[in-house]
Amino acid sequence: MDVETTQKKKVKYALVTGASSGIGAAIADKLFSEGWEIIGLSRSSLARPEFQHYAVDLFDAKQLSKILMEIPPVDAVIHAAGKLRVGKIGDLDQCDGRDMWRLHVEVATQLIDLLVPKMAAGGRIIFIGSRTARGSAGRGQYAASKAALVGLARSFAIELAPLGITVNVIAPGATDTPMLKDPNRASVKPKLPPIGRLVKPSEIADLTSYLLSESAASITGQEIIVCGGASL
Repeated sequence: MDVETTQKKKVKYALVTGASSGIGAAIADKLFSEGWEIIGLSRSSLARPEFQHYAVDLFDAKQLSKILMEIPPVDAVIHAAGKLRVGKIGDLDQCDGRDMWRLHVEVATQLIDLLVPKMAAGGRIIFIGSRTARGSAGRGQYAASKAALVGLARSFAIELAPLGITVNVIAPGATDTPMLKDPNRASVKPKLPPIGRLVKPSEIADLTSYLLSESAASITGQEIIVCGGASL
């Protein structure tokens, strides 16, 4: 077998947080179907035994650091784990706010800080953000954490561009996932986008796949909103 054939068959590894449900699961399934090896990080076990799974509480910084230091070099990092808690002024829960900041911003920082030094040129980083980052009544704490994620991604993108590593945020609008049905957000109902349906997790997975491809090598530092027209 010649060198060119060997290179074509090189296995790529993607680390996906929140891989057991919703958008994270859709992304993991999509990438696996395209030949990626998946390393999933989530509290619950994965339905796909062929995925390499680490049961981890992402809120536990020490536990997460230990696992990330054990993981071999990866070609892509997709931070899809998320938490949504709502609350209007006068009824805000500071613990919920801290949890969302920890999961969306601090975990993202920890992933990149520990994994990127082992990542080769051509690596890809994708954060799953939210259209809500632009602001939404009753979702202020959530919006703040997702807006910070965009600033984080753009800063990392500037720093990593000379190394050939891209960093982007996919920001879905209302998406048909278990998070949308969470009773903890019952006080603030999702709005149906103008297209007349919710965004499908598979659509976010397809966009993720594209951003991981060689065709997207010059796309970095971007927040790509997928909202079915809700932001128009």
